[in-house]
Amino acid sequence: MKVIQEKFGQINNQTVNLFTLVNDHGMELTCINYGCIITKIMTPDKEGNYENIVLGYDRFEEYQNGSYFFGTVVGRVAGRIKGGSFDLDGKTYTLAKNENNNHLHGGNKGFDKVIWDASVTENDEEVSVQFSYLSPDGEEGYPGNVNVKVTYTVNNNNELTIQYSGLSDESTLLNMTNHTYFNLSGNIKRDILNHSLSIKSDKFLELNDELLPTGKLLDVEGTPFNFTSDRLIQSGVDSNHPQNQLAGHGYDHPFLLTSNHDQEIILKDSESGRTLTIETDEPGVVVYSGNQMKSEGEIYGVPSRKYLGICLETQGLPDAIHHPNFPSWVLEKDQVYTSETKYKFGLKAN
Repeated sequence: MKVIQEKFGQINNQTVNLFTLVNDHGMELTCINYGCIITKIMTPDKEGNYENIVLGYDRFEEYQNGSYFFGTVVGRVAGRIKGGSFDLDGKTYTLAKNENNNHLHGGNKGFDKVIWDASVTENDEEVSVQFSYLSPDGEEGYPGNVNVKVTYTVNNNNELTIQYSGLSDESTLLNMTNHTYFNLSGNIKRDILNHSLSIKSDKFLELNDELLPTGKLLDVEGTPFNFTSDRLIQSGVDSNHPQNQLAGHGYDHPFLLTSNHDQEIILKDSESGRTLTIETDEPGVVVYSGNQMKSEGEIYGVPSRKYLGICLETQGLPDAIHHPNFPSWVLEKDQVYTSETKYKFGLKAN
C-alpha cells in the first residue's frame, strides 16, 4: 500500500497537493488538501476494469469555480440553516446567506474552500491522509475557534473510512459531511437513474419550497421514498409525488436511519456489477440525485447534465438548530465532536 503525492495547483501562494491512496488490489482514492476534495475513486467492475466512480474535474481552477461541491467536506454545518441565523445560549448569530435567504453548507467560504494541513500515514494494511484546519472564531458568522480534523483511510478490503473530529473553545454548531457524487457505471458512461438504492429507514423529512425541513417526519411506506428494499432512482424522477417534484424531479431529502454500522445504505449498478455499502454512526443521510445539475461545462470530459451522480451525505438532520425534535448539532465548549462513515466498494454476486 502507498500514498503518492504531487502538486495539483496553487492559491494565494499556497500549494494545493494531490494525494493518491493505493491499496494492494489496485483500488485508488485521490484527494486534495483544498476542501478535502475527493477527486477520483478507482474500483473494478465485474470484468475487472478499474474505472473512476465519482464526479470531479481535471483542473484545480474548476474546483475553485464549481458550484456543485464535488467531493468536498462541507461545514461547519452541512445543509441549510433557515434565515441564515440561529440562537445559541441566549445570543443570536447571523450567518452568510449564500442560497436565497438561507445559509447553505457552511457559507461563502466554508470548509470546502480552504487549504487544510495534511499528513500521511502508511502501513501494510492501510494508508491514510489526515487533514486539519483551525476555523477561527467568527468565520462565516459561527462562534468559537474550532480545530477540525478529517481522516481518509483506505485498506486492503477496498474500504474507505472517513473520520471527522472537532474541538471548540466556545459552544458552537458542527455537522460535517462529505459531498461526493457517486456514479458506479465507471468513467461516467451512464447517468445514475438505473442505479438501485436501499436504505434502512422508515421515515424521511418533509421539505418546503426552499428545500428546508418543515419539521414533519413522513412515513416512507407506499411512497417513492421507500428504500427498505432496492428501488431505482428513476422511480423518484418519474414520480408525481409532490416531494419529488419539489426537489426538481428526484431526491434531495434527509432520511432518518433505523440502524447504524449495519449495511444501512447500499447503492448498486447492475450493468457494471459495482456496489457501494455505507455504514455510519450519524442519525441520517441526505440523498441527492443531481437534480439541479445544469447542461453546461464538462465533468471529466463528459457534458454536464442532470442525474450524472448521486450524493449520499451521512450527517445530522438539516436545520436541526430550528427543530428541537431533531438530534442536536450543538457542540459544547471543550466537548469533542466525532463522526465516522465507512464506504465499502464491492461487486454484486451473480
